[in-house]
Amino acid sequence: MNSMRSIWKGDLSFGLVNVPVKVYSATESHDRKSYQVDSKDGTRIRYRRVREGTDTEVDYSDIANAYETDAGETVILTKEDLATLPVQKSPEISILEFVPTEQVDPIYFDKPYYLEPASKSPKAYALLAKALEETDRLAIANFTLRNRTRLAALRVVDGVMTLQTLLWPDEVRKADFDFLDDAPEIRKQELDMASSLIETMAKDFDPTEFEDTYQNELSKLVEAKADGAEAFPESDEEPEADEDSEVADLLAALRASVKDKPSSGGSSSKSDDDEKEPAKKAPAKKAAAKKAPAKKAAAKKAPAKKAAAKKSA
Repeated sequence: MNSMRSIWKGDLSFGLVNVPVKVYSATESHDRKSYQVDSKDGTRIRYRRVREGTDTEVDYSDIANAYETDAGETVILTKEDLATLPVQKSPEISILEFVPTEQVDPIYFDKPYYLEPASKSPKAYALLAKALEETDRLAIANFTLRNRTRLAALRVVDGVMTLQTLLWPDEVRKADFDFLDDAPEIRKQELDMASSLIETMAKDFDPTEFEDTYQNELSKLVEAKADGAEAFPESDEEPEADEDSEVADLLAALRASVKDKPSSGGSSSKSDDDEKEPAKKAPAKKAAAKKAPAKKAAAKKAPAKKAAAKKSA
C-alpha cells in the first residue's frame, strides 16, 4: 500500500501519447526538528506578518506579491492574477526530446520526483520506462508546479520513472577563477602517480555505507543534555598525530601510496626465501621513518657497552 501522498496529477505526454501519472516528492529530510526560543527562559519565538511601521497583522489571504517593471515601477499581483498565466492551466509534463544521459551534467540537477501510473493499466508507463533504460537516454520535459515553470530530466530509478527538475542555464553560475587562466604544468609522471592513487581507492558506490555524522552527534547532544550529562567529554590523552596531515606535499603522499601498492605482476604472499632474506627487500620510507628512533636509541647504548667492557678488563 502506497503511504506517500501525491502532490500533483497530470499526463506525461509526447507526440500523440499520453500517460496519466501521479507525482510524489522523492526525498524527505532526516534532520532533527527544532524551533526557535528565547535562550534566557525557553519561551518560543513566533513570527507575525505585520504592516511595515505598525503592529497590525495581515491575514495570509490578503498578502500579494509586488514586482518591479523594467522602468522601476511597482506592480502588485494577487494570487488570482498569477492564476491567469497560460502555463498554469496545463496539467501536462511535456516531453520535448530524448538526449544521451552523459550530456546532462549533474550540476543542473535540482529536486527529484517519483511518477506513479495513474491509469488502470500501467502498460504504457512500463513500456516508456523500459525504452528509456534500453536506449540509455534521458527525456527532457517541462511542466508547471507550484507557480513555476520547470525544466526536468525524466529517467528510471529502480524501475520507477523519476522526474529530476533541472536548473535553468542562467541559474548555474559560471566558475570564474584566476587560476583557470594560469593553469600549472602537469608532468605525465605526476598525472600517472595521481591516477594510481585514485585506482587504489576505486570501488562501486553504495550510499548505505555513509551516515550523517552531524545529525548523529546532534541527537547524542540532545539526549545527553536532557539527562544532564556531558555528550562529548574531553580526553586528557593527546590525539595521535595523523600521518596524512603531516604530509604537506601532495606528491609525497602520492609516492607513498603508490610505493605501498603491490605490483600487478607480483604475488601478495611471501615465500620462505623472502622471510629468510629481508635485507634484499628495499624498505619503504614509512617503515624506515618508524625504525629511526630505535637506531638512535641503539647508538646511545653503545658507549655504555664499551664502558662495561673496560670494567671487566
